[in-house]
Amino acid sequence: MKKQEALKKRVKEIIKILSKEIPDTRIALKFYTPLELLIATILSAQCTDVKVNQVTVDLFKKYRSAKDYAESDLEKLEGEIRPTGFYRNKAKAVQKCCQEVIKRFGGEVPNTLEELVSLPGVGRKTANVILGNAFGIPGIVVDTHVHRVSRRIGLTKNDDPTKIEFDLMEIVPKGKWTYFSNLLVWHGRRTCIARKPLCEACSIRKWCDYGSKTN
Repeated sequence: MKKQEALKKRVKEIIKILSKEIPDTRIALKFYTPLELLIATILSAQCTDVKVNQVTVDLFKKYRSAKDYAESDLEKLEGEIRPTGFYRNKAKAVQKCCQEVIKRFGGEVPNTLEELVSLPGVGRKTANVILGNAFGIPGIVVDTHVHRVSRRIGLTKNDDPTKIEFDLMEIVPKGKWTYFSNLLVWHGRRTCIARKPLCEACSIRKWCDYGSKTN
């Protein structure tokens, strides 16, 4: 229990420090609707957000609804999202997902974790991205950056994303779940990078276990 309280205190300090360092914290993917964020998140798998944003500028102008994606020419859709990589699998995932959104949710992206993860190609990470950033419903997003940073700064010893998610839910104030996730994402991109992290420039390095077995 004492350890749990200590971790909660650490989280509060980390939020205070990183929020000053990254005052404009928000998701990097550009979107206006839950559907756009759903599509962008599917395309972001093994691709940079910068590249996804470049692709979705035109994509979102052409495809305005779930019906547009569901009834799209698969080959044309593949060509339009090709720069994001793994375009054949992603095109199928987008199309199948949107077909289910129409069939089961009347064309509107659902706003519960249970419903979102029931969609093809949508896991807990994608669901929490959508809930937190499109619907304002708190969710811990465990992407590669949150996974790496949360382990390095001693907030979890788990390696499984779902277990990390639940560990963080226990020590991060619920209202800050999405915000905290975005803070760690940006810190992971700018400072706590996977290889050769910028430790000397790290504002939260006093909690870091980098180089130990938790890395």
